[in-house]
Amino acid sequence: MAAGGACALRFFHRSSGLLAALRPGERLRCFGVVRGGPHGLEMIHPEIARLRKGAPVPLPDRLTPVYPAVEGVPQGRLRAIIARALELLPRDGSGEALPAALCRELGFPPLAEALRFVHHPPPGTSLAALAEGRHPALRRLAFEELLAQRLGMLLRRRRVRERTAPPLPAAAAAAAALARVLPFALTGAQRRAIAEIAADLVQPMPMLRLLHGDVGAGKTVVAAHAALQAILSGHQAALLAPTELLAEQHLATFRRWLEPLGHAPVWLAGRVQGRARREALAAIAEGAPLVIGTHALIQEGVRFRALGLVIIDEQHRFGVHQRLMLREKGREGERLPHQLVMTATPIPRTLAMTRFADLDLSALDEKPPGRRPVQTVLWPMRRRDELVARVGRYCREGRQGYWICTLVEESEQLAAQAAATVRAELAEALPDLRIGLVHGRMRPAEKAAAMADFAAGRLALLVATTVVEVGLDVPAATLMVIEDAERLGLAQLHQLRGRVGRGAERSFCVLLHREPLSATARARLLALRGTEDGFRLAEQDLELRGPGELLGTRQAGTAEFRIADLARDRELLPAVARVAERLLLEHPEAAARLVASWLGGAERYGEA
Repeated sequence: MAAGGACALRFFHRSSGLLAALRPGERLRCFGVVRGGPHGLEMIHPEIARLRKGAPVPLPDRLTPVYPAVEGVPQGRLRAIIARALELLPRDGSGEALPAALCRELGFPPLAEALRFVHHPPPGTSLAALAEGRHPALRRLAFEELLAQRLGMLLRRRRVRERTAPPLPAAAAAAAALARVLPFALTGAQRRAIAEIAADLVQPMPMLRLLHGDVGAGKTVVAAHAALQAILSGHQAALLAPTELLAEQHLATFRRWLEPLGHAPVWLAGRVQGRARREALAAIAEGAPLVIGTHALIQEGVRFRALGLVIIDEQHRFGVHQRLMLREKGREGERLPHQLVMTATPIPRTLAMTRFADLDLSALDEKPPGRRPVQTVLWPMRRRDELVARVGRYCREGRQGYWICTLVEESEQLAAQAAATVRAELAEALPDLRIGLVHGRMRPAEKAAAMADFAAGRLALLVATTVVEVGLDVPAATLMVIEDAERLGLAQLHQLRGRVGRGAERSFCVLLHREPLSATARARLLALRGTEDGFRLAEQDLELRGPGELLGTRQAGTAEFRIADLARDRELLPAVARVAERLLLEHPEAAARLVASWLGGAERYGEA
C-alpha cells in the first residue's frame, strides 16, 4: 500500500479492549490480510498493538509467526507463550533424541536450533526455501517426524510378533481343494500372494499382512485361499466388509466356491434380525467355519469358538477401534488370530514405508488375461444432452452401462435423491430402455433385485451412487459414465472405472465434468485418461491429495503430519528406514523418546 494510503478496519465482534484501543488519538499498529472491500482496501479483524505517544513504531527484525487459532488465546498471547517455551529449550543438547554423531552425518542442525529457526526465521532467510521445505531446519524436523512415524510402526510390529497365534498348516490341502472349484487359472501375482500368506499362516505368531493391488487383479480368490487354509486347519475365518453391497458380493462369491467343498458361509449384517440373527449367532458360537458380514460382526453378543483368521476388506473405511474389536473376539490370553487386510487401492511406495511399515505387503500387480484396456474420455457438462443420446444408441445395440452420480456432501440421503433424479431424467430421455437404480438408502431386497436384473442383462443402464465403487463384477457392462467426475479423487475414479473392462469386449469410461476445471481437477482427470496403471495413479493421487492421517482414530482427510510432506520429502524415506533400524538396535531409549514426543497418545492405536 502506498504511503499515505487508507485502509479500513472491519470488526464483527466488540470487546472492552477493542473499544479502548479505538479511542480517538490512539496510535495503533495493525496486522492482518489486506484485501479489497466495498469501499477500498480493508482488513478484517486485524491484530492490534497500542503504541506509546511519541515513541517510534517498533517493527520486528524477523518474520512474525502465525499460529493455528486457539479459542480464547489471541495470537499475541500465543506467541508470547511459545517464545517463552523456546527460551527454556536446553542449550547443552540434553533435549536431543537423535545422537549428535547421527545429526552431523545427516547434515542436520541441533533440534533446539531448528525449532528456534522455524519459529523466528532471521532476516535474509530465503522465503522460497521455507515455503518449499528445503531449509536444513525444516528438513531436520520433517526427518524426525517421519522417523517417529516409522519407529512407531516398527515397535507395533515387534509387539505383535511377541504374541502367539494358532498355526494353520493346511495350505496344500486348501490349494488343492480350491483348484477343483475355480473356473479360471490363477495369475502369477495371485499365486505369489497366496504363497506369501500361506507361509505366514503356518507360523505360531500373528500374521499382519496387507494385500493390495490394482482394480480387477483378483484379491477375493487370494482371501478365499487364506480362509480355506484356516477352515481346513480346524479354525474359523471371519470376513468384514464396510458396506452390505460389498459384503453381499463376497457372500455370493464364497458360496459359489466353498459350498461345493462343504463350507457354507454364515451371513451376519444389520438387517439380519429376529430368528435369523439368533440362528446366525448360535452357528458362529458353535464354530461355523466362515462368517461374512458388516459392522454387525463386531457388536456385542457375537462370539466365536475358535477364530483363527480375520479378513478386513477395504480396511481404510473402518475406524481403528472397529478393527481392534473384531480381532479381540479371537483373543485367548496372549494368543491372537491372524489378520489379512485388503484394499483395492494400490499403496504408493512412500506410504508403504510410513503408514504400513508394520505390515508385510503382498501386491497384485497383474490382471487376469483377456482384459481389454478401457478407453477414457473427458466430456464437458454443456454437452450432456448429446452424451445421453449417444448412450441411448450404444445401449440399443445390446450393450450395458453404469451412470454414476456424485455429490460434494457425503450424505446417503442427498446421494439417493440425486441418483433418483438422474434416473428419472434418463428414463424420460430414453423411454425405450430399462434403467435401474442402486443407492445406499434402498432396502436390501430392492438393491439385490436391481443388481440381479443388471447382472442378468435385463437392464440397459444402472444409475448408481459411488456405492458400486468396489465389489461389483458384471463382465457384460462395457460403459461407465461418471457425472461430476471432477469431484472425486483419482483412486475413487480408478475404482469406478474398474467396474467395466472385465470382459473381452471393448469398454469405455466417460468423465462428465463441469467447466471451468481447477488445475488440480484437470490434472486428476488427465492422469486417469493417460493410464490404467493403478500403481502409477496411486503415486499421482498422493501428490495431488496427500496421504491422509497416518496414525490415530480418524481415517480420512488431509495429511496430519505437522512438518513433513510425503510427496515433498519422499527422498528422505530411505535414510529414515536405515536410521529407524539403527536406533532400535543401538539407541532404544532415543527411539522411545522420539515416538512419545511426536506421536503421543496416537501411538497406542498401533495395535489395530
